[in-house]
Amino acid sequence: MTRRHAFLALAVLGTALLAGLGVWQLERRAWKLALIDRVERRLAAPPVAAPPRATWRRIDDRSAYLRVRASGRWRAAAPVFVQAVTDLGGGYWVIAPLDTPGGTILVNRGFVPLGDRAAIRAPTGGTIVTGLLRVTEPEGAFLRDNDPAADRWYSRDTAAIARARRLGAVAPYFIDADAGAAAGWPRGGMTVVRFRNTHLIYALTWFALAAMMAYLAYRIARTPRAA
Repeated sequence: MTRRHAFLALAVLGTALLAGLGVWQLERRAWKLALIDRVERRLAAPPVAAPPRATWRRIDDRSAYLRVRASGRWRAAAPVFVQAVTDLGGGYWVIAPLDTPGGTILVNRGFVPLGDRAAIRAPTGGTIVTGLLRVTEPEGAFLRDNDPAADRWYSRDTAAIARARRLGAVAPYFIDADAGAAAGWPRGGMTVVRFRNTHLIYALTWFALAAMMAYLAYRIARTPRAA
C-alpha cells in the first residue's frame, strides 16, 4: 500500500468514526430529553406510597425523583451528617431512619449549615414524610469516599449508613423530604433537579469534524498520482 492509499484509508476511517460519535450524541440527546420529560411529570404528580420491601429489588435509576409518601416512626439512632454544598452554602444533609410497615427507609430531613450541626437531634415519634425518591449513592462523592469508621460521609450510601448505625435491612433508596411548615433546621425541599443537556452541541461538533475529514479524503482521492 502506498502512502497515498494509507492516508486515504485513515481519512475514510476517521470520517466514519467521527460520524459515529455524532450519531451517538444524538442518541444520548434523545435519552436525556426523555429523562427530563419523565422527571418533570413526576415532580408535578401527587405523591404515591413509598415502595415497600417486596419491590426493593426493582429499584434502580429509573425510579429516581418519584414523589412518594411514607408513614412510620422515627428510629432512635444518631443522625448521619453527609457533607453538602447548597445555595445556602456549605453544610450537611441530615439523614434519619424511619420504620414503616413496608420496611426501614432512610430520610434526608434536609440541610443544616456547618455551625448549626450540634443543635440537631434525632427525631422521635410517628410522622408522615413526603418527598422525592432518590437512589442510593454507593460510589461516594467526587474524589472522596465515605469513611464510616470516622463517621465522615460524602454520599448517601444507604447500605453503608445502615451498617454503620446497625439498622438492619433498609431500602436501597432514601427520601429527600419536602420543606416542612416549621422554621429552622434541617431545611427540606432543597433537592436540585437539573440535567445538563449539551448533546446537540457535541453532535454538531462531531459531524462538522466528520465533514472536514470527508473533504480531506476527497482531496486525497482526487490528487493525481505521481508519475
